[in-house]
Amino acid sequence: MPEISVHTHVASQNARKVLFTAGPASLLDENLLGLRPCFGRGDQDYSQVEEAVLTTLKAMTGHAHIARLQGSASLALEIASLNFLNGKVLVIDSGYYAQRLSSFAQMAQRTAGEVSSVAVCDWQQLASVQEPYDWVVACYTETSAGLLLPVAELRALADRVGAQLMLDATASIGLEIDHGLADVIAYSSCKGLFGLTGASFIAFHQPPKHEVDSFYLNLATHLERRMTGPYHAIASLYEVLPKHADLREAVFINKARMLKKIAGYATHPAHYQPALCTWVDAQVTSQDARAVLYQPRGISRGSVVCHLGEAHLGSQARGDILDLLELQP
Repeated sequence: MPEISVHTHVASQNARKVLFTAGPASLLDENLLGLRPCFGRGDQDYSQVEEAVLTTLKAMTGHAHIARLQGSASLALEIASLNFLNGKVLVIDSGYYAQRLSSFAQMAQRTAGEVSSVAVCDWQQLASVQEPYDWVVACYTETSAGLLLPVAELRALADRVGAQLMLDATASIGLEIDHGLADVIAYSSCKGLFGLTGASFIAFHQPPKHEVDSFYLNLATHLERRMTGPYHAIASLYEVLPKHADLREAVFINKARMLKKIAGYATHPAHYQPALCTWVDAQVTSQDARAVLYQPRGISRGSVVCHLGEAHLGSQARGDILDLLELQP
């Protein structure tokens, strides 16, 4: 078999498939260049890689502490819910993924014994919340509805009701600002970080006040690295993160072009538009067999288009893949 370069292989794979889905993004040279043999103990090379990645992620969000897990953001959110939530919890309902946060809070109420009640408030009714809570839980970017909840407004709500703030940052990390306004966030290695799938992270300002009676679900287990970690996903981020500022430009370029393309079909005002995706009040289709369209779980009409498909082009992206899409009112 003839040898090919990493760049040639990546370009070939990206040419075979055009993604309009919520992540992972298109394949990057850096995803493969970072891969190496790894082990979690006694491997000084990998220890340096992991330290560099975690330090960069903490600096990106402004959190003092971070745990890395092998698994999806869903796992990180479930562990964060069990370990941090206590007392009265208010979940902001913005769609499918926020509703999943509600189920995690209810699970914490049933099993960890620290949560006394779980209430749910629609995202459009935040002004009506008056009673005190211990935690406010929300999804910063709700991909199921192409919706961004401004984090400053969520922080203001939490402060008004005397609560701490926990965010699902899966679809906002690396793309939106001010994650440090939340006391706890959880996210994955793909989507707006542009890494390979397989790692997830919990970042926080202050440690939890109670421990969960479980080996795997106890946050301390992951902080103390008592099991195999997401070594290769973190290794992929080692090469990606130094170039992240350029890579993320591809998302912003595609988002701006998408808003122009669907000017008459936008569903949310600019204030609630996330960088990652756009909810279109039309049926989005494509005649190109390479196109992989997103099938959101949370909307009753229209389509959601995500903007990670040209990540490999970085600031050289032009949003040309959007020409493959057709709108049917």
